[in-house]
Amino acid sequence: MRGLLEQITYFATAPIRWFGRSRAFRLLFVAIVVLGGSFMAANWALDYFLPESQTKEVLAKVPAPPPLPQIARASQVIAPVTIPLAVIRQSLDNTTPRDLAGKNDNPVSNLLSKADIGIAISRGAMAVTGKPNEITITTPLNGTLSITGQLATQAGNLAGTISGLLGQSLGKEVGNLAGNALNQRADIRGQVIVRSKPAITANWRLEPNLAAQLALSDSAISIAGIKINTAGEARSFIDKAVNDQVGALQNRVRNDPFIEQAAREQWTQMCRSIPLGGGATGLPQLWLEMRPVRAAAAQPQVDARNLTLTIGVQAETRIVPAATKPSCPFPAQLDLVPPMENGKLSVGLPIDVPFTEVNKLLEAQLKGKHFPEDGNAPVDVEVKRVTLAAAGDRLLIALRVNAREKKSWFGFGADASVLIWGKPVLDQKQQMLRLTETSLAVDSEAAFGLLSAAARAAGPYLEKALADNAVVDLKPFAADAKKKIGETLAEFEKNGGNGVNVNANINDLRLTGIAFDAKTLRVIAEADGTAKVAVTKLPGM
Repeated sequence: MRGLLEQITYFATAPIRWFGRSRAFRLLFVAIVVLGGSFMAANWALDYFLPESQTKEVLAKVPAPPPLPQIARASQVIAPVTIPLAVIRQSLDNTTPRDLAGKNDNPVSNLLSKADIGIAISRGAMAVTGKPNEITITTPLNGTLSITGQLATQAGNLAGTISGLLGQSLGKEVGNLAGNALNQRADIRGQVIVRSKPAITANWRLEPNLAAQLALSDSAISIAGIKINTAGEARSFIDKAVNDQVGALQNRVRNDPFIEQAAREQWTQMCRSIPLGGGATGLPQLWLEMRPVRAAAAQPQVDARNLTLTIGVQAETRIVPAATKPSCPFPAQLDLVPPMENGKLSVGLPIDVPFTEVNKLLEAQLKGKHFPEDGNAPVDVEVKRVTLAAAGDRLLIALRVNAREKKSWFGFGADASVLIWGKPVLDQKQQMLRLTETSLAVDSEAAFGLLSAAARAAGPYLEKALADNAVVDLKPFAADAKKKIGETLAEFEKNGGNGVNVNANINDLRLTGIAFDAKTLRVIAEADGTAKVAVTKLPGM
């Protein structure tokens, strides 16, 4: 056993001894290494450069496609801004004075022309109701009217007249009161009703269109048997106070920039570029540039629970290769339009991808694959390299393949280029770019030139399999764009604040078209979703 191991070791180390003792062996070894390295380098160079050089030769014979025009897709957000009537009621209730006091300097009754008529009113809780295009605000009033001082001097003159008409005792009573001190009180009850037909104006303001109505219950006090209508004595003072308050409220609402301020915040957030791809996605780093350019609004709608303002923003969107800082001046005027579709979000995305990046995706998809995939053919074709180029209205996919027959004992094989021409079409359902009207260049026939007759007969089927599998999967672009837009919308929701809640979602992103020039593949995508804004707190009015 030991002798056998020694013999094996002796023969195994023989080349090392020959390398040291024989100059001829050393030269032979170096020659083999050089020839082997040259063969490998040449093979690598053919694999790497030959498809590209052949592609350039073929493309040189075909007119180049025209450059892609610079375009920006129109995107829009139509968001209903819902303000619950309960929020309006709370804001009004918190900011409207609860107590009102003063004097009526212009009494209705001549008997009270020298008396002091004091009025003290307190309001109750407000109620806000709605019906189509109108908001009604009501609040109850409770208070007192006090009469102090003395009756007018003409009451003495009036006493004689009353004595003659109604009796001497009543006239005497009135005469006795003239010049005497008075101290009479009476309750006042009523209700203020304010109706509003709100309208939005082109300068980003809300015109409330308020109209107030005062209703007082009939009440009276008797002075020396003469009834004094206290509601009538109090009406002018309360009417003036209510109209002053309503007028002040109308001016505050009319001049309040709360709609403009909220719109400016969202406008600034929209004006940006959003990163797409890059990082762990394996996709090229691109940016979605959003530039809002127009704002529109429909007139407010009122129902039993809410006041709803519909605001629409139109933006230009495009995909760019680097981050940008777009210029987005805020519009001074708001376009007033008929009622719009509520809650609609639509984003158009022209995604421009260089063919160099498409080549990477296509090669990652096909490199190392064997056709036919079921292995039931006399020949096996392995894809070693893939490139994609455009010419005219067609695309050219160049594949460097190794074709090896499997049936013969020798297993002959050959490397060659397979050139597949085809018109690109978008498979919207599968979100893939496919080739139709495919044809194979003459160079493809060389792939099977050294193979057996059976293997060459299988060539057309293999070429068709290659053409069927030479597709560009666009789903990663669509999925990444949908994800990044969703993340941006989440920022809007997070940064709403100040009593404003934003709810926006992307429900679907679909690919709608493709275009290309010599360097770039353009994929048109459209994202659809919903957008809603709810106001939970109004600024003080």
